[in-house]
Amino acid sequence: MTNEKLARGADRPALIVGLLLLALAGVVYYDASQQTITSNYGIGPTAMPYVACVGLVVLGLAHFFVAFRNGLPKPEEADRGALLWIIGGLVGLIACIGLGGGFTIAVTILFSFTARGFGRRALATDAAIGFVLGLTIFLVFAKLLTLLLPAGPLERLFL
Repeated sequence: MTNEKLARGADRPALIVGLLLLALAGVVYYDASQQTITSNYGIGPTAMPYVACVGLVVLGLAHFFVAFRNGLPKPEEADRGALLWIIGGLVGLIACIGLGGGFTIAVTILFSFTARGFGRRALATDAAIGFVLGLTIFLVFAKLLTLLLPAGPLERLFL
């Protein structure tokens, strides 16, 4: 470390993110410790929150390490158009499911809009890919796993 780095101190955003991650880990730990669900067959449903808690602690400590070592890299300028396409896809997904359009059409919207946000210009092709993926996922969940995802008019044809 150079004298200039020592004089500057720690990277404040990295410290703040580290503290927030540790605080979130504390909340997850407290919530997991308050669960009363038990399991007769080994690892129960309370195991995953503890795993998430450990991951959050590791990430929080890593942010402290970065804060005192190099600091976080400076972010690039955001591409507002790309963000709008991706946000539009998320809004379309939520609206489609909320209005009863179904999982397949919602995934089609999300996939095609996200691909557009990442710079791809073939919206019709991406919509077809998203449709096939969404329908495949729906059928795997419905027929193999017997779990129903939000069904619309299209999905009811296969139920």
